[in-house]
Amino acid sequence: MPTAARTAGPASGWDGDHDGDHGAVTVEAALALCSLVVALALVVGAISAVAAQLRCLDAAREAARLTARGEQDRAEELARRIAPTGAVVAVTIRGDEITARVSANPVAGLLPGIAVEADAAAVLEELALEPAAPETVQSLPGNRR
Repeated sequence: MPTAARTAGPASGWDGDHDGDHGAVTVEAALALCSLVVALALVVGAISAVAAQLRCLDAAREAARLTARGEQDRAEELARRIAPTGAVVAVTIRGDEITARVSANPVAGLLPGIAVEADAAAVLEELALEPAAPETVQSLPGNRR
C-alpha cells in the first residue's frame, strides 16, 4: 500500500517542525509569569526594608535627642511610635554620652532573616545635667495691673 507523503504548508495544518511540542509555549509563559511575581515580591520586600531602615534611623535620632534634653520617658514613647511595628528601642546612658539603638524585622514573612537597625548618639545637654532652676517672671513696662 502506498503511503501518502505529508506535505508541509499552511493548507495541511502541519509545518514539519513540531514533534510533540504542543503546549510548550503555555508552560513557558506560566514559568515567566511566576518568575515575574517572585521578582516583584522581592522588590517590594527590599523597598519595605529600606523604608523600615529609615524609620529606625529617625526613631533612634529622636530618642537620643530627647534623652539628651532630659526627657527619657518621652524619648522612648516617641521612638516606639516612629519605629516600625515590633521594633526594639534601647537607650543607653554612659556618663554624658547617650546611645540609642532601634532594631526591627521589617518584612518577617517575605524576607526571613532580614533585620534592620540604626544607632544614634548624643551628648547630654547642660540643662539636663543641672537641676531645674525656678522660673522667674519678669514684669515688663506697660503690663502692670
